[in-house]
Amino acid sequence: MARYTGPRTRISRRFGVPLFGSNKSLERRNFPPGQHGIRAGRKKKSEYSVALGEKQKLRFQYGVLEKQFRGYYEEAARRRGITGEIILQLLELRLDNVCYRLGFGNTRQAARQLVNHGHVLVNGHVVDIASYECKAGDVIKLAAKPSSQQMGLRMLDLTQAVPLVDWLTLDRNALEGTISRVPERSDVDPMVNEQLIVELYSR
Repeated sequence: MARYTGPRTRISRRFGVPLFGSNKSLERRNFPPGQHGIRAGRKKKSEYSVALGEKQKLRFQYGVLEKQFRGYYEEAARRRGITGEIILQLLELRLDNVCYRLGFGNTRQAARQLVNHGHVLVNGHVVDIASYECKAGDVIKLAAKPSSQQMGLRMLDLTQAVPLVDWLTLDRNALEGTISRVPERSDVDPMVNEQLIVELYSR
């Protein structure tokens, strides 16, 4: 499966937000990467450049490629409602992101690996597709294999200080989570202006 494997710190510094969770690099160097990084941040950006940057931030944050992202936009445009918010809902309901939100992975990349290696059950069935679209009422549980249980417990220890989002419920003892409702815009990290992304694709 294709995915971005390049340096993550440079990406976060380029956009000035901690797209991959950690903000240590931004605290040390709060300017874009490269030899002209300090001066690059002073340039005035065009409307297209700003919108493109918002789209790229969202892509990198959820770890999807351009073709996948366009697919999410087209699906959101077909559905009834606010297109930008529906895009965010589709991304939040990806199985790898749900596992990340539940604390089964300390990063989205770790959660994706957990899913790809067959450690996650959805409604009692093994699902190893990270982009699987979850729905309200779905039960996400780690497999009964000792390796799955050990990995889940280790990750929950690492993420125990991270608050659980309102649209999920978690039973730590059973290593099981439930999607109680579809996430709303207020439930999503406000790192991007999704309306600019919709306008970018609508040109």
